Amino acid sequence: MASQLDGVLSQLGTGKWNLVHFTALAYCVSLPCYHTLAGPFLAPKVDYQCLPGSSDPSVPLASHITTQDSCSYYVKDPSREEPLERPCKRWSFDNSTFVSTVTSEFGLVCGMEYLRAAYTSIYMLGVMVGAPFNGFLADKYGRRPTITIGSVVYAVVALASCWLPSLVSVLISRFLLGTLHATILKTGYILAMEVSSPRVRPVLGIVLFLPWALGTMAWGGAAYLLRSWRWLQLSVSLLFLFFLPALLLLDESPRWLAVRGYHTHALAVLQRAARWNRVALPPRHRLLQIIKDSQDEGNASSQGRGLRPCRSQSLLDTYLCQMFILLRTPRLRVITLGMFFDYLVVGMVYFGLSLSGDHLSSNPFLYMVLTGLVEVPAYTLMVPVVTNYGRRSTTIVFFLFSGVMLLLLPFIPNGCGWVAVTLALVGKMSISSAFQVLTLYSSELFPTEVRTRGTSTAFMMSRVGSMTSPFITELLGSTSSWTPSVVFGVASLLAGVVSMVLPETGDTSLPDTIKQLEERGTVEGYRKLLWVMAADVSSGWPCGRRGEAASREPALLNSTHLPTHSLHATHIPFHPLHPVYPSAHSNDPPAYCSFEPINSRHSIPASTHTSTPSALPADDEKSPTV
Repeated sequence: MASQLDGVLSQLGTGKWNLVHFTALAYCVSLPCYHTLAGPFLAPKVDYQCLPGSSDPSVPLASHITTQDSCSYYVKDPSREEPLERPCKRWSFDNSTFVSTVTSEFGLVCGMEYLRAAYTSIYMLGVMVGAPFNGFLADKYGRRPTITIGSVVYAVVALASCWLPSLVSVLISRFLLGTLHATILKTGYILAMEVSSPRVRPVLGIVLFLPWALGTMAWGGAAYLLRSWRWLQLSVSLLFLFFLPALLLLDESPRWLAVRGYHTHALAVLQRAARWNRVALPPRHRLLQIIKDSQDEGNASSQGRGLRPCRSQSLLDTYLCQMFILLRTPRLRVITLGMFFDYLVVGMVYFGLSLSGDHLSSNPFLYMVLTGLVEVPAYTLMVPVVTNYGRRSTTIVFFLFSGVMLLLLPFIPNGCGWVAVTLALVGKMSISSAFQVLTLYSSELFPTEVRTRGTSTAFMMSRVGSMTSPFITELLGSTSSWTPSVVFGVASLLAGVVSMVLPETGDTSLPDTIKQLEERGTVEGYRKLLWVMAADVSSGWPCGRRGEAASREPALLNSTHLPTHSLHATHIPFHPLHPVYPSAHSNDPPAYCSFEPINSRHSIPASTHTSTPSALPADDEKSPTV
């Protein structure tokens, strides 16, 4: 499938049809960043002072009120020597930086500071909840309808949230925006990849991240010009209206149409692209045959992967069965847990540094612009670095370097704020590079038959990390200014150490099955760690009684389906077929349930080709949509 459709896309080249899609989708990808990074400007930390006495501002302060602090005031009581302390219910907020904010309008002070962190965190929660539904909708109903409906609903919710009267309704709107985040960002990214030729995919995969960096810089500039939170949110929400007309120019993904059996529609899209690009494609009957063959080969690939579906009457059992697949064998377990921790840390540190402008700099607007600026080299320089030095080593270096920069922050004197900002920005650039490398690295580490599940679940861990970052910066930072940088720095160092147990994928073929992954040789230095993690994860389910699966290993190794081909990292085409999973009720353990943890009896020779960062997942799986 991949070679035939990619051959047609190669014939199309990169012309006007492709550029229209790239431009529109790049603009689309940049839009969610404003609401994702809204916290520093819409709900910032603002200085305040208690206003004691009547709730009516026209009533002067009573003479019996004595000294006060920010959250309480004291009232003289003739019958007592000590004055009575009363909680403050009204405050005067400093408006020298911001005219109005969520903080000042809803009084998020004096024990309510956690709601400022929740304002940002609830958006990330929405992203984590909505991402799986986005993947289902994009695969079932198509990329273009998903982007269209998601963009329209996102624009409506964003515009409506500018006039909501209560904090509860504002938080609900933030959650809804988060659920639509992946609909715009991930589906737009996937569609751009699927309409591009194989030659430009690696470069395009990096270029499409630049609009996020540019949007971050624009967000800092817009916040500088508009200091009222409602008008600022309205201005960036109106940007969605400029994208809606571009939806009329977008076509559905020809690859998705071919896989889903919409042959005539796929043919029409390819012919339209040929007219726009002014190139000649094969005759109509030949092109239609290529499209039909693509669907047949994709279905055959789906049926021959050797995994059986989970069949259970309980939805929870089915979910656990699918999740435990990533933990059943020693090397896959190491990869899964390593990726989970790396993604957790990279999400926490990346968003933590992005949201720390009011803690690290006296000018949060300039800080936001600079954080977007440093992401440009982080994205553009990643391709040659990863190609020349591999995935594993660059991941380790980026994590360790970011950790060192952040751990130096507490030692910077108070009068050297520019030094602290410089260290934070260098750390942000390094962690942004690590984020990019992990996106590629995870897609190559997991075998084809579980690649979608592995990469999607791992990426979801980054959302868990991003949900915690506002509480680290706001709550821990309010008690001690150096605590967030220490937490982020130590976490980055630990992620670098954890990455050392992961294998290099730069010059090797991508594993198609878990069996292939387990049969590959293991570096001597990691054998003890693998032995520790080699035990069955359960005494009865999903791998059967402890030791029972191991006793069947020789027969299982001989009977497990092993494809005769291997995907290489230079070309990972897209195919939105649903993976199939092993049965939860099978009496026999799955064929990949137990393997020798260390001394592999077989090895797969490394490819002699040099890997290039690929923008698409494997041929027989869905793209990660989390």
